[in-house]
Parts: sequence; structure tokens; C-alpha cells
Amino acid sequence: MAEHAPEDQWTAVDDYLTGLLAPADEALTEALAASEAAGLPHINVAPNQGKFLHLLARIQGARRVLEIGTLGGYSTIWLGLALPADGVLVSLEYDPRHAEVARANLARAGLGKIAEVRVGPALESLPVVAADHPDPFDLVFIDADKVNNGNYVEWAVRLTHPGSVIVVDNVVRGGQVTDDSGTALDIVGTRAALQLIADHPKLDGTAIQTVGAKGYDGFALARVLA
Repeated sequence: MAEHAPEDQWTAVDDYLTGLLAPADEALTEALAASEAAGLPHINVAPNQGKFLHLLARIQGARRVLEIGTLGGYSTIWLGLALPADGVLVSLEYDPRHAEVARANLARAGLGKIAEVRVGPALESLPVVAADHPDPFDLVFIDADKVNNGNYVEWAVRLTHPGSVIVVDNVVRGGQVTDDSGTALDIVGTRAALQLIADHPKLDGTAIQTVGAKGYDGFALARVLA
């Protein structure tokens, strides 16, 4: 059995894997720099995680992607670069300042024509997205306020089709996901999303723990059934 690796080793491994398999891209590097300059929190996905989302979208053959939680648009760019020229990418962001940074980053990456950032509480934006985009989405990436994760998964099921993929980020919460006391709202919301994936007749899913430069966390992955 392998010995427990310290966190600095997780980061070193992430650096190695990122340099080898997800090397720096100008648009992505500039997006991180712009987000840093704007004072956005450092909670974007890691580069190798972004590459994972990119490959997942390509494997899925996605043409239409919905993202809940934009921040500075770093993961949005990874997803957008996986889409065809006539693809559609809708990203929902609560904070107007974050959305402004994201829009500039997406335009710089050449994704201004296919990527749209909508501002406001996601639970208010989602009904409007449903009305404006009647065609279902092929992939949904959920990485917003964790208290509403269950609601976001419910909406993701409504806005997708059989065969679509739903990804929920940050579901392990440093191991706190096992806390069933019901006091931490982010844990309550995350557990609700995982329970929904387990119970929903239209979902088949799993969850994976991860370690790396972003610490100890994980993601859930679900496929929409017929």
C-alpha cells in the first residue's frame, strides 16, 4: 500500500502532469492573469482539471454546453475550445464584476460569438435560459454556490437529453461531505445533489475524490438516461 503523500507532493504531481499534458495556452494564461489582476478569488479549476472538462466535452461530441458558475471564465474557455464553430455555450455568473472579466477573457480567446455570460442568481437565470434555448444541452458543468447544488442538478436534468453529461465540482469539500449534521449549508447542498444523483430515475452517476494543487476535493459525474 502506498504511503500517504503530503500536500506539497500533490502539487508537484499536478505541476508535472499539467506541464506534460495540459501545457500553457496563451488565452488561458491571459485569463488567469486578468482574473488575478481583477482580484477574483483563486477558486478556478486547475489546468489539468480544465483539460479534463475539455476532453469530456469532446468525447461527448458536445455542441451545446451550460455552465453554472463562471468566475473569470477559465473553465468556460476550456469548454468553449472543445465546441465546434457553431456551438453554444451559456455560462451563468452571480457577480457582475466577475462576468465582466469573464466576457473579456472569452473575447480574447476568440469565443465571443459562441459563449454567452448571463448575470444574476442562477436559479433566476435558469428559467430564462430554458425559454431562450429550447434545444437541450449536451453537457452541464456545475461549479457555483454549493448550497444550491441539488437545485442545479434538478435544472440540469430538465435542460438536457438522454446521453447528456452532468459534472458537479467540489463535492468532497476536504472530506466534509460525510458530515450529516446538517449545519454547514455547502455540505447540505452538496449532499442533496449527490443524493439526487443516486435516487433520480433519469441519472446514473458516480463521484471521484481528487488531490492536487487545489487541495483535497472531488467531482460527481452523471449521465442522463432515457
